[in-house]
Amino acid sequence: MGNARNIAFWVVLFLLILALFNLFSGGGSTLQSREISYSDFVSAVEDNSVSSVTIDGEQIRYRSSDGTDYVTVKPQDAQVTDLLIDNGVTVRAEQQEQSGFQAFLLSLLPFLLLIGVWIYFMNRMQGGGKGGAMGFGKSKAKLLTEKHGRVTFDDVAGIDEAKEELEEIVEFLRNPQKFSRLGGKIPKGALLVGPPGTGKTLLARAIAGEAGVPFFTISGSDFVEMFVGVGASRVRDMFEQAKKNAPCIVFIDEIDAVGRNRGSGYGGGNDEREQTLNQLLVEMDGFEANEGVIIIAATNRRDVLDPALLRPGRFDRQVMVGNPDIKGREKILGVHARKTPLGPDVDLRIIARGTPGFSGADLANLVNEAALMAARVGRRFVTMEDFENAKDKVMMGAERRSMVLTADQKEKTAYHEAGHAVVGLALPQCDPVYKATIIPRGGALGMVVSLPEIDRLNWHKSECEEKLAMTMAGKAAEIIKYGEPNVSNGPAGDIQQASALARAMVLRWGMSDRIGNIDYSEAHEGYQGNTAGLSVSAHTKELIEEEVRRFIQEAYERAFQILTDRKEDWERLAQGLLEYETLTGDEIKRVMNGEPPHSSGDADSSDDDTPSVTAIPKTKPKSKPAGEGGMEPEPTA
Repeated sequence: MGNARNIAFWVVLFLLILALFNLFSGGGSTLQSREISYSDFVSAVEDNSVSSVTIDGEQIRYRSSDGTDYVTVKPQDAQVTDLLIDNGVTVRAEQQEQSGFQAFLLSLLPFLLLIGVWIYFMNRMQGGGKGGAMGFGKSKAKLLTEKHGRVTFDDVAGIDEAKEELEEIVEFLRNPQKFSRLGGKIPKGALLVGPPGTGKTLLARAIAGEAGVPFFTISGSDFVEMFVGVGASRVRDMFEQAKKNAPCIVFIDEIDAVGRNRGSGYGGGNDEREQTLNQLLVEMDGFEANEGVIIIAATNRRDVLDPALLRPGRFDRQVMVGNPDIKGREKILGVHARKTPLGPDVDLRIIARGTPGFSGADLANLVNEAALMAARVGRRFVTMEDFENAKDKVMMGAERRSMVLTADQKEKTAYHEAGHAVVGLALPQCDPVYKATIIPRGGALGMVVSLPEIDRLNWHKSECEEKLAMTMAGKAAEIIKYGEPNVSNGPAGDIQQASALARAMVLRWGMSDRIGNIDYSEAHEGYQGNTAGLSVSAHTKELIEEEVRRFIQEAYERAFQILTDRKEDWERLAQGLLEYETLTGDEIKRVMNGEPPHSSGDADSSDDDTPSVTAIPKTKPKSKPAGEGGMEPEPTA
């Protein structure tokens, strides 16, 4: 269809050129001739002042005795030829077949133009893809080549287990005899599962770069259209293309767009999406085997996929691509820093320690922000200070130095944040307090950040209770200092965080003795957008809310007691924040002890045990407890 469209374009262009040539060539002599009336022409002939005449249909061109050219149009019933011959004028007539044909083409030209415009717009309506206006059911899969930028496994770091699983698939494609002689069969599909930004698509591109076989890439949303049956047709066409290029790899990104559980949703599901999924299931493992075609799909919503799609024989392997650990983060930083000149003080291991819970995309963004900050001040390489500032910006938001706070607002913010820091330092199972600031960042007027000593894989009940106490310490500090009537809306973000953590403890983690070891998260009204159709009794709902309230209230009372017992330390820290605006972990401890924040040796030495990195802000945590019991994302304060 693409060739036919090109041929039609050149035909129309040729006809246009031909019409223009006919217009200008036929009218060239007319433009150089003087137009006169027919009666003047007859008078000139009778006066013997015409030397030669050319008759072109109804048009008469003649030259007078003095060499001037004239043109006129004869009436239909005029006998011009006899008049000219009787007066001895040389007569020449031109054939009309060619001009008549050109006139016919010119009459067809508007219709040809309309047809060409219609074909063009129909092609555009179909996305300009294969098949043009008649290719509604053609696959939109793109063949990835070296021109798109070759990516190999050397460009993928921090997810070694996932790489090992996929390296075996590459080895299958390169040397199938190595496995087939032992009865092994090449996997039909691999499903990459993990949070956003962990490198699933990058892994797929690395497979294409390593295997050296044709690699088709398509998004799950490219299958589904408003017309039923189009998606299934596109699936068939995609597999036909893949069979012609076997052995090959087909990568389907965001497969949950087409692979959702059938029969779910309002109205019993979506016919177009379900027919597309049915066709995909048949193509992957139906009566006709697709030898040499490996399907690799990526999703971060495995729970919504249809069970028939996940069984062995379709997706034989489900590869978990999670957030990297500290070693993985260091390797990822090394990959992204290859093209970035680093200063001698940059230690990627320290940066990796200070970024728990970061995905590969987060780390790439961190390196980029550090490079931009270094370029902004005119440095020729990126220093550790640039990484510090970049982490502050990525984790907490950009500084809002232009925001003018009154003395009263700054004081309330200082006592609020000092309360968080003092309670966090007093409770042994809280993450170590690394930084406290009253400089507005993002949507918060101030914040306290904590740095986990190791990557946290799970949460214990006692740890959650201490975290709740640290979270509620801001409100307790305001009430102690200014009284109950003068409490502000500053603790709004803290209350949201505490509520999310307490609900997780009660509804999902079984940490409430009164509720027991039952998961009520899907059934509880208004929690996580329940659509499962489960329900609980009104008494159970009331009991759940009582337990959530109890956890939060006990945490508040615990924070209130700590601040009351350590009021002097809290006062000194609040005054220190008012004076210095930002204090790090060691500086906080010195200020609480009544010492100046900077010791004499700080300028010349650094403590390797306390990495100079910014930790996760309390207002927007990056890490989550391990497993399904992780904390929900917390809103900005």
